[in-house]
Amino acid sequence: MPALFASGDLPTRDARPAGGVCASGRHRARGRGRGRVNALNTLFVLSPGAYVTKDHLNLVVTVEGEVRMRVPIHGLASVVCFGHVMMSPGAMGSAAANGVLVAFFSRTGRFVARVEGVGRGSLRLRRAQLRTSEDSAATREISRAIVLGKVANSRQLLLRRARETESPEASAELASAAGHLSRLVPSITRAETADEIRGYEGDAAARYFGAFGSCISAPGFQFEKRSRRPPRDPVNALLSFAYAILLNDCVAALQGVGLDSDAGFLHRDRPGRPSLGLDLMEELRSPFADRMVLALINRGQVTPSDFTAEPTGGVTLTATARREFLATYQTRKQEEVNHPFLKETVPWAVVPHLQARLLARHLRGDLDAYPPFTLR
Repeated sequence: MPALFASGDLPTRDARPAGGVCASGRHRARGRGRGRVNALNTLFVLSPGAYVTKDHLNLVVTVEGEVRMRVPIHGLASVVCFGHVMMSPGAMGSAAANGVLVAFFSRTGRFVARVEGVGRGSLRLRRAQLRTSEDSAATREISRAIVLGKVANSRQLLLRRARETESPEASAELASAAGHLSRLVPSITRAETADEIRGYEGDAAARYFGAFGSCISAPGFQFEKRSRRPPRDPVNALLSFAYAILLNDCVAALQGVGLDSDAGFLHRDRPGRPSLGLDLMEELRSPFADRMVLALINRGQVTPSDFTAEPTGGVTLTATARREFLATYQTRKQEEVNHPFLKETVPWAVVPHLQARLLARHLRGDLDAYPPFTLR
């Protein structure tokens, strides 16, 4: 069930999608092409300058006066707009009247606003979330799914680097760590409590980061262990910066769907901590953030001179390095990836939003289990 991405002509069903507009729903979108799209019933509008209007029972997306997509409003559950995207009052009112949630995000993914009609159901969703977070069995199962997804993605990164590295020693270390993660899977699957699962997650993270230094081939960079508050070396500084930005994206995605980002499952509640945002981020750390950090280092986009040692013992990025990092991060978000559950290609930018919607569907009872994002 391929998605429709419109940038120029709409693709036919068998065409490779291009970035810009993504419709996700059981209906068919109409324009210069037709395509069956997936079951999340969400229209993502990413093209700068796009304008969403209402035409009878349809929402119409135009860019520079050209119609890019026409979607029946009755088949939608939500519309998600990124950056400089405008929506007419008529389209917004029709969406609200038909129970379609509209969420606006900045170009960088910061949550801006959510528009929904009376009785849209966000309160019921949050109540379901809180009930589930207080149910030990339900919390255990969601935590299990998240950790299994995280372990699978971490293992994939280690195996990929084991194949790519020219160092036999590094390859052996990475393969050994990947094997350890594989052996944890049966234990995670059989765990009877969320606390047991948290323990296995900690074990997996320790072994993963114990081998992470072997992923680095660029001279001048060393990594011995994960350090935070403050990060003690350039690699940790990059990881912390990447995780902070990714966490903001995950929190924004949860806000956009109407979930409480502070009420988590794997991560216990703590004042001032977005526990559910951290939950959502876990399965995305390795395939998105860690891979990007390794690419920046191994391709020479950052060098040891791009970091500053602080009197506290921490290490920070220079202003120039931060700009390079943020530019790479935004470029990375536009790259496409196959979503394993939806069986379609989507930009990385919408992955947190898709996962937030899948979690919301599970909490409402529409999905038997939460499907974590795993990179194949």
